Amino acid sequence: MNLDLDALIDDAETRIIVTCGSGGVGKTTTAAALGLRAAERGRKVVVLTIDPARRLAQSLGLTELDNTPRAVAEVNAENGGRLDAMMLDMKRTFDDVVLQHATPEKAEQILANPFYQALSSSFAGTQEYMAMEKLGQLHKQAGRTGEWDLIVVDTPPSRSALDFLDAPERLASLLEGRFLRLLLAPARGPFKLMSAGVNMAMSVLNKVLGAQVLTDVQTFVAAFDTLFGGFRQRAEQTVALLREPHTAFLVVAAPQNDALREASYFAERLRAEGMPLAGVVLNRVTNTQAPELSAERSLAAAEKLQEADKSPLTAAVLRLHADKMQQVVGDHKRAERFRRGHRSIKTVEVPALADDVHDLSGLRQIGELLTA
Repeated sequence: MNLDLDALIDDAETRIIVTCGSGGVGKTTTAAALGLRAAERGRKVVVLTIDPARRLAQSLGLTELDNTPRAVAEVNAENGGRLDAMMLDMKRTFDDVVLQHATPEKAEQILANPFYQALSSSFAGTQEYMAMEKLGQLHKQAGRTGEWDLIVVDTPPSRSALDFLDAPERLASLLEGRFLRLLLAPARGPFKLMSAGVNMAMSVLNKVLGAQVLTDVQTFVAAFDTLFGGFRQRAEQTVALLREPHTAFLVVAAPQNDALREASYFAERLRAEGMPLAGVVLNRVTNTQAPELSAERSLAAAEKLQEADKSPLTAAVLRLHADKMQQVVGDHKRAERFRRGHRSIKTVEVPALADDVHDLSGLRQIGELLTA
């Protein structure tokens, strides 16, 4: 089944599009191209990218992207659309959550705490959780102000398809977990009655972590205590938002076995979680302008020229063409095998370009290929 992406972005009921898949398959470019095409067809779009390579800023003609949506000036607005773009700053987003939900005194204690600084900057899962936080913030802002009617999200590059869906729950569980609660035990609650056992546990933790680290963690937990419940609640709200009919997930995959296995697993996981899967983008599929000249015929012709000691340049070109034809055949076989294994999933095939996308013109070309 063919995936009609123009119909998807033109549908006013589509409010969120999430591009996902393994790293290096073109999620960022796909998200940017769809956002640009939707804006130039009349939608008010904000693109949220989490890609640390920062290619999106260059492609959109912006000197930099940060945690605040910035207007893309060169978008064709004849149809009344607009395009804003931003890049997730996970620490800034975490800081904003603290400032929004804690008292000024508590917020100051948390932001200055070394354990919090490490957690907000580099802890596994923080980036994915903060992507969910930022998506929830953008959705609320769009509903309140009407600035945007479509949010396009480029998910974090990850080694596992499960990370984007699971990390918010993992982080919320950590922040609400028994281990961190134990660190508050000497100061409050029924643990006061079990001071001997708790003191023994603290002695062990002190030897493992070091006195200063343990003190930093305890100080963080004490200051952060009032915010624990809100993390899980907001994560649950955003997951519920992603399950609503106005959200569409696009799995992006390159025609390589590892990427296609990841896409297959991600598609099945999204379905199992009740997430609305719009389809799969088979990206960067190798094509040729001379499909009638097979790799075998090309190699045979090159060998004849070599044996006759004639036209070495032509022979070299023929060998290059043979290499490309082998890649063309391989890409199309793998793509077709994926389609046969997932007949109920809509797909669109996007040919590989000779050059990387680095400007709005390139993004428009990708948009046309996505919707051809």
